[in-house]
Amino acid sequence: MRLIMLGAPGSGKGTISKMLVEKYNIVQISTGDILRGAVAAGSPVGKQADAYMKRGDLVPDGVIMGIMEERLREADCAPGFILDGFPRTIPQAEALGGLLKKLSLGLDAVCNLDVPEDVIIRRLTGRRTCTNPSCQAIYNLDGKAPKKEGVCDRCGGALAQRDDEKEDVVRARLKTYVEKTEPLIGYYENEGLVLTVAGSESRLLFDQMVAKLGK
Repeated sequence: MRLIMLGAPGSGKGTISKMLVEKYNIVQISTGDILRGAVAAGSPVGKQADAYMKRGDLVPDGVIMGIMEERLREADCAPGFILDGFPRTIPQAEALGGLLKKLSLGLDAVCNLDVPEDVIIRRLTGRRTCTNPSCQAIYNLDGKAPKKEGVCDRCGGALAQRDDEKEDVVRARLKTYVEKTEPLIGYYENEGLVLTVAGSESRLLFDQMVAKLGK
């Protein structure tokens, strides 16, 4: 099973991807995690990506495509994978298509999550992340709040709001998504690959998606 997960930032792509990973025994490939790892490591590409991410902008294709090819060539991708957060633009989708052809791989479906904007803004601005590098647990003031405000339940470290989860940056990220990523829905619809589910609860969205995948 080879899938792409589409949806605005905060729509639940990561959560639902993990559920699909468990059901279909495939791997989740998140460009967000890969890039944040590079930022945390302080690598040259990480520093470059960090500047874009803090502004809520998309990281340039040249930074991403090499990482993606290396990842798809790894042995754990052979049974299948789900791409979470990639591609984000039509040029990336075209580059991905060329890469998949080069690797003799095809896509089974593009999973599109349609979640209300007010729900997304509340989710993202309510996130708090543990600043302890060895923990980095994630909480949400709108649902999964810590027992003590500003303190990690797991390790006692301080919680902080990431720069890209402040409201002005969240709105900029959503604007970028509408302008640059939503057109992917039409792009993949032309290939007959899009499966759209609507709502705000991850479990219900997952159940709808599994039913549409029919596997």
